[in-house]
Amino acid sequence: SISKLQNLYKIELFQNNLTGEIPREFANLTLLQEFDISLNQMYGELPPEIGNLKKLTVFHLYNNNFSGELPSGFGDLHHLMAFSIYRNKFSGEFPEKFGRFSPLNSIDISENKFSGGFPKYLCENGNLKYLLALDNNFSGELPDTYSVCKSLERLRINQNHLSGKIPEGLWALPYAKMMDFSDNDFSGGISPHIGVSTSLNQLILLNNQFSGKLPSDIGRLTQLERLHLSNNDFSGKIPSEVGTLQHLSSLFLEENSFTGSIPVELGRCARLVNLNLAWNSLSGSIPDIFSQMSTLNSLNLSGNKLTGSIPKDLQKLKLSSIDLSNNQLSGRVPSDLLTMGGDRAFVGNKGLCIDEYSRTRVNSGMAVCDRVDGHKGFVRHKLLMFCIILSALVVVLCGLLLVSYWNSKLTEPDRETDLGGEKEIDPKWKLESFHPVEFDADEICNLDENNLIGSGGTGKIYRLDLKKDGGTVAVKQLWKRNGVKVLAAEMEILGKIRHRNVLKLYACLMKGGSSFLVLEYMENGNLFEALHREIKGGQPELDWQQRYRIALGTAKGLAYLHHDCFPSIIHRDIKSTNILLDEDYEPKIADFGVSKTAEGSLWVSESSCFAGTYGYMAPGEF
Repeated sequence: SISKLQNLYKIELFQNNLTGEIPREFANLTLLQEFDISLNQMYGELPPEIGNLKKLTVFHLYNNNFSGELPSGFGDLHHLMAFSIYRNKFSGEFPEKFGRFSPLNSIDISENKFSGGFPKYLCENGNLKYLLALDNNFSGELPDTYSVCKSLERLRINQNHLSGKIPEGLWALPYAKMMDFSDNDFSGGISPHIGVSTSLNQLILLNNQFSGKLPSDIGRLTQLERLHLSNNDFSGKIPSEVGTLQHLSSLFLEENSFTGSIPVELGRCARLVNLNLAWNSLSGSIPDIFSQMSTLNSLNLSGNKLTGSIPKDLQKLKLSSIDLSNNQLSGRVPSDLLTMGGDRAFVGNKGLCIDEYSRTRVNSGMAVCDRVDGHKGFVRHKLLMFCIILSALVVVLCGLLLVSYWNSKLTEPDRETDLGGEKEIDPKWKLESFHPVEFDADEICNLDENNLIGSGGTGKIYRLDLKKDGGTVAVKQLWKRNGVKVLAAEMEILGKIRHRNVLKLYACLMKGGSSFLVLEYMENGNLFEALHREIKGGQPELDWQQRYRIALGTAKGLAYLHHDCFPSIIHRDIKSTNILLDEDYEPKIADFGVSKTAEGSLWVSESSCFAGTYGYMAPGEF
């Protein structure tokens, strides 16, 4: 057996189908330095003798079914650098002296059942870069020993029962890219020392009891992309310095106690996609500059004390969701915003009204504005539509001439070596990212067949629980025979679309001949399956109201593709299996592998004039 190989210093058996327990005889391998049996189906408790392997530097057994307590001997190791046991069932208190004598560089004990106080000495030797302990049952305060842990780059201790204030020095981590303290019972405020953490990419504090004012020093976090402070008790004004964060894509401040007006400086966040300031005590008007935020996809200002009118030019944005309900707004609701959000996006504003034309078009129940003004608005709307159509025709004509000119000079680029905007994440990988999402290339490469959720004409689809981001995505592995062509099609179509009824594409990856799409995960599968599923008593899963909402949402998605995209996008394979349903049964149009643009883009139009599923022509073709 392996335990008889006395000179063995390295065991790598990860990602196999191993079962059973770790033999006690492994303790005889006294020269063992690296031990990795991750991604198997092993179980049972760790033999106490394992903690006596004094030369261990690497110990990995993540993604198994081990249980029980960790051997206390791990606390006496002097050479341990990397320790990863996430996604097991370990319980009890963590060894008290763990890390005290080791040059620990990374530790991941996430998704277990550890309890008691948080370990004190993980950064005792000042080398720790990655500390991940999310989704456990740790309680009490965070030890002050971490105040001097300046080497940290990633800190995730969310989803525990930790309380008290964050140690002052822990806000000032010059190399930290992510701090996630969410879903605990932390209190106190954010220290002004946060301005030292200039490398910070994500600051996530939601669902705690943090309070006080936001320090203006947040404006020094120039690399920040995600600021999530929802469901706390922050107060005072939103610092105008937030508007200097040019990389910010998500700002979630809902369910706090912020007061004052919305800073107009927020309109300078050139990459902001999601803005949620709901359920605070904000007053004043909606800044007109918001109409210039071309990347904005979701806007929620509900549950405040906002006054004045809704900026008319907000309807020029390509928003997939908007909620201005429960404020004190007045005046006319722009017709396109009403079409986008429906009545529920504006309820609770007694002073809002709509014109007769909008009421007829969207079947709204909102109050109608004065008839004279309504008629004038109708005429103005018609004149505006005429000007827009005329301008669009001129733009299309110029575009066609330009495309014709370039087509005469350019040949089609090689698909596998010329994916624009790619960045290297690994010498073997190429990545094209469209939305901020945290994942490792190895997660995509090591897809588990047990997580296969579907297979179709363009590839296989897997469910993947992300370790870093904490969310769930779907990964489509494209068939090699047409992977590059389909990858190019889906990149061109989904990569530039922002609509609540079109499936979101997070990223594309290529490795050698393999191509992968990282997509939004849909909990309720596709429409075909839902129509044929039954619940208790033999009743169909979807009632008529849900079916109506699915049909309406699908129609909105198609209308967006046909009329609001430039050039227009024709799906060419609309069917029930390509309509996916999220946890609320909101429909998302998917599978753009055979789509084309109205102008016949070079990348997408290589398929024949008839495309889609054999046996019928998709309604999108007509």
